[in-house]
Amino acid sequence: MIPLPLARIAEITSGALTGMADPRAVVRGPVVIDSRAVEPGSLFVAIKGARVDGHDYAAQAIRAGAVAVLATRPVEGPAVIVPDAAAALAELATAQAAALPKVTVIGVTGSAGKTSTKDLLARLTARVGPTIAPVGSFNNELGHPLTVLRADLDTRFMVLELAARNIGHIKDLTRIAPPEIGVVLNVGTAHLGVFGGKEAIAKAKGELVEALPRTGVAVLNADDPLVRAMASRTDARVTFFGRGESASIRAEGVTVDARGRASFTLRTPSGSAPVSLQLFGEHAVENALAAAAAGYELGLPVATIAAELSQATPLSRWRMEVTDRADGVTVVNDAYNANPDSMRAAFAAFEVLGRGRRRFAVIAALRELGEEGPALNAELGRLAGGSGLAGLIVAGPDAGPVLEGASAAAAEAQAAAQAALDAQAAAHAAAGVPQAPVPHQDAPQGWHGPSPDQGWHGPAQDQGWHGPAQDQGWHGPAQDQGWHGPSPEQGVPQPGWQAPDAGGVPPQGWQAPPAGGPMPGQPPVGGPPMGAAPFGGVPAGPPAGGPHLGGPVAGAPPGGGAAYPAQAMRIVHVPDAEAAAAELAGWLRPGDAVLVKGPRAMGLERTAELVLGGAAQ
Repeated sequence: MIPLPLARIAEITSGALTGMADPRAVVRGPVVIDSRAVEPGSLFVAIKGARVDGHDYAAQAIRAGAVAVLATRPVEGPAVIVPDAAAALAELATAQAAALPKVTVIGVTGSAGKTSTKDLLARLTARVGPTIAPVGSFNNELGHPLTVLRADLDTRFMVLELAARNIGHIKDLTRIAPPEIGVVLNVGTAHLGVFGGKEAIAKAKGELVEALPRTGVAVLNADDPLVRAMASRTDARVTFFGRGESASIRAEGVTVDARGRASFTLRTPSGSAPVSLQLFGEHAVENALAAAAAGYELGLPVATIAAELSQATPLSRWRMEVTDRADGVTVVNDAYNANPDSMRAAFAAFEVLGRGRRRFAVIAALRELGEEGPALNAELGRLAGGSGLAGLIVAGPDAGPVLEGASAAAAEAQAAAQAALDAQAAAHAAAGVPQAPVPHQDAPQGWHGPSPDQGWHGPAQDQGWHGPAQDQGWHGPAQDQGWHGPSPEQGVPQPGWQAPDAGGVPPQGWQAPPAGGPMPGQPPVGGPPMGAAPFGGVPAGPPAGGPHLGGPVAGAPPGGGAAYPAQAMRIVHVPDAEAAAAELAGWLRPGDAVLVKGPRAMGLERTAELVLGGAAQ
């Protein structure tokens, strides 16, 4: 911050100095509301919350080096006494912002994606000059002014995230640091119960573009009708981003890799450049486009924008954090917060990232949805129940609609899967294809094929698949943790995929893996993870074109298979994040994938941390 003597702080906030406060003592920053963040030269703002009163920590802050405390009552130590500490904090930030004439303020709002977009945009502006941006989601009446107060005379850009809990909130925030560029991402269903409808949410989000000067720029999502309509609410110039032809900054040719990361061509009025995001989930494309549009308005070259977007990694915690455990279990921690729109985006990304593996999810009932809460939570349950999960854990209170929706969707999916298996079996029977027998009763985690010399055997002791005979089959991970075919020594394990001999023709019932097949230590695409039972209790078999004649059908046993009963998704309700982690511990096997996402109040990031072997936050 710009250094200020206590006398000037008292003047700005209409406060009174007490506790032997020296009017000449200078606050050099940072300004904090957490006594644990105090540094020598700080100003500690004592906020009285629902559970904690900052005034109780005033003495601790002074001992840690705070010059004074901004408080609403006398405390032990030097203080500036004001009627309302939060209002005084806003007044102090407003005065500081006004003293920074060379700073360009960029505001970002929307129902989802604010933090990720802010992080991307701050990376772009840092290429031009010193940039201040919130840490995490400091975007409300306290976090916003605290971020502004971090700026100093060297700051060139402030990229600020603006949240609204009601109409008028964003308007108040824009008075603290008036923006010159306003980015609106989307209008969704977050806090629907508080606002009463999406039109009211759009009214609140649009306060950002209404605050822009005539010389400013409104950066709007052309693909969201409620955001696009905001163009009529501002005197500033408007630029659109999106995927359609009407957007001047747009993404073309979007593709998504096996880890759920999107690539596209960034198209602008002055040229194009390829972008390959390191962020997970196709929904990150819109965030990247919004940041690119604002960066373009600042004069950054298209090639520079594309390069920075391609190099950016997640900065803010618990937002699509993807971590692989040593045993191959992938944990997607998207637990910072949730609403119906972000839930859909997370499940879409998880479907791609977890393809070919057993997938599990931990979720919780959404909040602040008003009268539509039960219906939207039932819709969330149906989303989860119909997404092909092996298991679903719903944590916390008010879970009834989620559980009911999930159970109904899972039952429908199970019935559809069984019908498909029955139809397949009937078709094979009509064609004279022999039916595989039911799973071997002595090997509950595996299954056996038509005969000892022609079939597939399950995990058993070696936790792998092995095929028709010692000289004709596939063997599973075992000690080398890789898939291998018979070698010239007739079945001696070799790492990775291997042909049956040094150049021979694959024997009956055996084929080489497809191009780009698994590396050593990984199961075949479409097969079970290392050490795991077949997906959903139904043998998933090797990849298409794999070790049995004709290639397997997803979810059916090799060899044309009998119509085994489709297994229902496991759905349970637990009280909290710790219980969810404990439940998962009994479910997960090497190679599985799990998504953790819920409303902020549930603290489900603890579930992810515990699953990853850490301590509760």
